[in-house]
Amino acid sequence: MQFEKGGLWRNWVGNQSCIARYKGAPQNEGMLAEMVAEADARDLNIRVSGSGHSFTPVVGTGGLLLSLAEMKGVLAIDGDLVTVAAGAKIGDVGRVLKAKGLSLVNQGDIDTQAVAGAYTTGTHGTGARLSCLASQVTGMRLVQPDGSILVVDGSDGDLLLAAQVSLGTLGVISEMTLKTMPAYNLHEHLWRDDFETCMERHDELAAEHRHFGFFWCPVPESRHLYCLADTAEAPRTTTDKIADVCEMKVIDITDAPPMESAFEKIAYSSEIYPIEYVPNFHELEYAVPVEHGKDAVRAVRELMLTKHTNCIFPIEYRFTAGDPAWLSPFHHQDSITLSVSGQPGIDYWDYLKDVDRILRQFNSRPHWGKLHFLDTDDVTHLYPRADDFRALRRRLDPNGRFLNEHVRMLLG
Repeated sequence: MQFEKGGLWRNWVGNQSCIARYKGAPQNEGMLAEMVAEADARDLNIRVSGSGHSFTPVVGTGGLLLSLAEMKGVLAIDGDLVTVAAGAKIGDVGRVLKAKGLSLVNQGDIDTQAVAGAYTTGTHGTGARLSCLASQVTGMRLVQPDGSILVVDGSDGDLLLAAQVSLGTLGVISEMTLKTMPAYNLHEHLWRDDFETCMERHDELAAEHRHFGFFWCPVPESRHLYCLADTAEAPRTTTDKIADVCEMKVIDITDAPPMESAFEKIAYSSEIYPIEYVPNFHELEYAVPVEHGKDAVRAVRELMLTKHTNCIFPIEYRFTAGDPAWLSPFHHQDSITLSVSGQPGIDYWDYLKDVDRILRQFNSRPHWGKLHFLDTDDVTHLYPRADDFRALRRRLDPNGRFLNEHVRMLLG
């Protein structure tokens, strides 16, 4: 097989790049398997770029860089299961499901990601009773180094739990099967509160609503950095004079007809979830055990108000239920996710390291696609099945074909 000449690759926000020797864009599983086997024969490392939404060096390779953008679309629907090509975009899957009377169980706030990349790096939505997106994965097909296909169908429970969040290290995914549910509309409600009122209502709002999350904005312009909805005139539960602002949002399933007003909206599930972001931030996000959520956000907020006052991107705070996937950030741990962002053009590393030091106190685990400071020992400490995963990975890929320097340090 003749590979395409490689060259420069950059991720969505431009903070990660690599120069690959070769590139490949297979159109089907057969072509993908042939490319992988040829790369193995040539002693090339293989990574997959997805849609490039990871902020970490998870993609980069000097070997063969694959794009699965041509392997897209919904392949089959069987009851409440949908099988999709690995390169399918989350939003595109949602549009097909709507026409079939189905919905994804949950989504994150970006829907332009490739399904395989988003799900297998631990991406999540929000909801105290809803697990991360990988928990919806019931099966997948993995191209092995020799081009053979490893079918993951749940019959080997350990293999499924290892593969659900695997950072592309167990093979190249050609397709995934996801659990869905009957189509539903969501009612989104936005409002503003001061920080202390948000903390007082924290447990109540998480328990009462399918989805609850908030952005804490240290200065008025913070909201614009994440393109948040203009809630300046939104109703408040406290005084009209709010300096320490939390942009609050709850979402619940409803039978009411579609509608839209200034701070409320009812629409099909996959039309409510996404937020329109611009690539002007580099994000760190950790899953904090839920019982430590309020302490964690208080500490990071204080850090921003006192030591790192030039770091004005909002804190984003969401809930995610635990799940059994071996490398899930939520492995048997109900969590809140706390994310902060460094602004391109400023030296934000000391700020992110200080946030990391705070969140480590709570045994927090990172989103694998967001900036973090974990090393080999940290992974072993934080993930009880880490060594089991490494042993499985070495058995499936003894030559480390699907590793790069970054993932080898974490999982090799």
